[in-house]
Amino acid sequence: MTDRVRVLAVASALPPTVRTSAEVESLIAARSPNYAPRAGTIAAISGVQTRRVACDKTQCSDLAAEAARRALCTAGVDLRDVDVLIFAAAGQDLTEPATANIVQEKLGTSCQVFDVKNACNSFLNGLQLAEALILSGSCRTAVVATGEVCSRVISWNVDNSEQFRRVFPGFTMGDAGAAAVLTKSDDDRGIFYRRFTTVSRHWDLATIPCGGSMHPRGEEFTYLNADGARLKQAFIDLGPIAVSRMMCEAKVKFSDFQRIFVHQATLPYLDELLEIAGIPVDLVEHTVADLGNMASASLPVAYAQAQARGAFGPGDRIMMLGLASGISLAAIMIDV
Repeated sequence: MTDRVRVLAVASALPPTVRTSAEVESLIAARSPNYAPRAGTIAAISGVQTRRVACDKTQCSDLAAEAARRALCTAGVDLRDVDVLIFAAAGQDLTEPATANIVQEKLGTSCQVFDVKNACNSFLNGLQLAEALILSGSCRTAVVATGEVCSRVISWNVDNSEQFRRVFPGFTMGDAGAAAVLTKSDDDRGIFYRRFTTVSRHWDLATIPCGGSMHPRGEEFTYLNADGARLKQAFIDLGPIAVSRMMCEAKVKFSDFQRIFVHQATLPYLDELLEIAGIPVDLVEHTVADLGNMASASLPVAYAQAQARGAFGPGDRIMMLGLASGISLAAIMIDV
């Protein structure tokens, strides 16, 4: 038996409000005196039909805490037995302190906490760190939680088609929370492979500039700004090669997996990536059309959705493939 860390449970927390792409277009038109997108543009370009939207009072920590509560209940783990809580998300409640403190206060745990941030791969990096802490003996049980309120980084006031193109990725995004509970495995189940790679020269292709030393303040810096076409091309150029290397290194093939979870920004981009990388479409859990791009919550929400539907279970093998601005690529493979 090898030393492995098992994922005991994964749960999601989705806001109840559903917003259609047609409603997004209406909001843009209402708040943009000089511009209105053609009806059906967002769905046609992105494949996103609907997404969930949090109410004004809901914070990233609320979604993370609710998902963590559900995951702990499913895992049968008491709050007192959690040794570390990692908030791993692109979003956050505030710059200081770590949002994990707020999640802990709302959840009711009493343990070491910290934040991990790596755009849409934040949750996978959280799993990576939780696994390392458990294997090192630093802790026995870890919770990794994410909460993304992406609807608050959307620039609704659009002046022209060029600006619409730059802020378009925001119109595809949805709000969501998710969490996982991990502990040392007592058998051969658990994480058996993980690999992360980064190509940092593309860091400026998708940014939210505010809150750091570059732009410490200014409302104009609080919105997502991205070159979607160049970001997509970077992933298409680098992603399939990285995935192929990861598969060879892990000595696996796609048919070994019952379910494959791939981070999803838009449906056309996902389809192109799957085709080039050779990933069978029927193995992939699709979420983007109904839930939009949920940033770091995308993969665990898909995991929870597939598991609840019975798409995989104990004895099956699953893989999570992460793609994040920066850019970074990641794979985590698990024997469930």
